[in-house]
Amino acid sequence: MGENDSIGLKKGERAAKYSTIANFSLAIIKAVVGVLSGSIALLADAVHSFSDIFASLAVFIGLKLSQRKPDEKFPYGYYKFETLSSLIISVIIIISGIEIAIESINGIITPKPISMPLTAIAVALISVFVSFFLARLKDRVGKEINSPALINDGKHSFVDIFSSFIVFFGILSAYIGYPIFQGFAGFAVAMLIIYIGIKFGKEAVLVLLDANLDPKIVEKIKEIAINFEGVEGAHDIKVRRSGPYVFAELHLETEKRLTIQKANEISEGLEKRIKNVVNDLDNIMIKIEPENKLVVRIAIPVDKDEGLNSIISKHFGKAPYFLITDVNKDNIKNLQIKENPAATIEQKRGLKTVKFLKNEEVNIVLFNGKINEGPSYALSDELISVVKPNGENLKDMLLNAAINDDIL
Repeated sequence: MGENDSIGLKKGERAAKYSTIANFSLAIIKAVVGVLSGSIALLADAVHSFSDIFASLAVFIGLKLSQRKPDEKFPYGYYKFETLSSLIISVIIIISGIEIAIESINGIITPKPISMPLTAIAVALISVFVSFFLARLKDRVGKEINSPALINDGKHSFVDIFSSFIVFFGILSAYIGYPIFQGFAGFAVAMLIIYIGIKFGKEAVLVLLDANLDPKIVEKIKEIAINFEGVEGAHDIKVRRSGPYVFAELHLETEKRLTIQKANEISEGLEKRIKNVVNDLDNIMIKIEPENKLVVRIAIPVDKDEGLNSIISKHFGKAPYFLITDVNKDNIKNLQIKENPAATIEQKRGLKTVKFLKNEEVNIVLFNGKINEGPSYALSDELISVVKPNGENLKDMLLNAAINDDIL
C-alpha cells in the first residue's frame, strides 16, 4: 500500500467519522420529537438513522483496519475488513427496513393523530438536508479513494433523502387530517431500504467469495499482456477485489529458451504497464510458462543457393545467403534461400545479421563456426539458439537441430 493509498483511506475515515456524528445527532433529535409527538413515521425514521450510525461506524472500523500493513497472519493485507463492514451495513439496512415496515403497517391499521406537528415537520425537513449533505460527501470521497463501503454508505444516505422526504409528506398529511398516510409513507420507505440492503449485501458476499465482478478488467489485462514484447500468449487470468483494491494473477506463454533475466524483465515491465492502466490494482502475480512450439523456424548460413544440397558456410555475418525453413515434427516446409543484407557491410556485420534473423522470426541458427561476442549476446537477447550441425545431410541436421533444442 503506497503513501497515496494511505492518505485516501484516512480521508475516507474522516468522512465516515463526520457521518457518524451527524447521524447520531439527527437520530437523537428524531427519536425525542417522535416520542413526544407520537409520529410513527418520525420514530421509524429515527430507527433508520440509528441503523445509519452503526453502518457508518462499520465503515469507519473497516477503513481503519484497511490501513494496517500486511503481516504474517494477514499476508494479503486487511483490505477485506472493509468489504466485511460493507456486508454488515447491508444486514443493518435490511433489519432497519423490516422494522420500519412493521411499524408502518401498524400505523396503517390503527392510524393516530400526532401532537407537535410543526416541530415534527421541521425535524423531517432538517433530516432531508442533512441526508443530502452526507450523501454527497460520502459518494464523492468514496469515488475518490475507490471505497465500495463508503460509496454504499453514500447511496444509503441518498435513500435517506427520499425516506425523510416521504416522512415529511406523511407528517404533513397527518397535520392536515390524514394520519393514515404516515403508515403508507413509512412502508414505501421500508421496501426501498430492504431492496438496497439486499443489493449491497449480494455484492459484498460475492467480493468475500473472490468472485470476478468486473470481466472488463480481465479483458484489459489480457489485451495488455498479449501485446507485450516477448509474450506469446496469456491464459488463466484471475481477478478478485479486496476492499477498494484489485488483486490479479495470470499465466504467460513465452519462448522456451527464455533466460531468467529476460523473464524477470518481461514480468516487471508487464506488471508496471498493467498497473498504469488498472488504477486500483494492488498486486499482480505473473507466472511464466515456456510455450511448446509445434513449428520452429531454423536458419542456416550458406555460401550458395542449392536448396537442401547447400553447404553450411564457415562464416556467420559474411555468409551471402541464409537457408530459412520451418520444421514441423518430421516435416520440412516453406524452405527458402534469402540473401543476407549484412554480408557486404563492413561494420557491425554480425549484429545486423542478427537483426535480419530476428525480422525473419528465426528460432534456431544451425552453425558450427565462431560467432563474435557481440552478435552472440544479441542472439541470446533475441532468444535465438545456436545449434551445432548433427547429421549426414542437411535434412537430418535440420530435424536433429529441432529435436536437440527441445522445442518440438
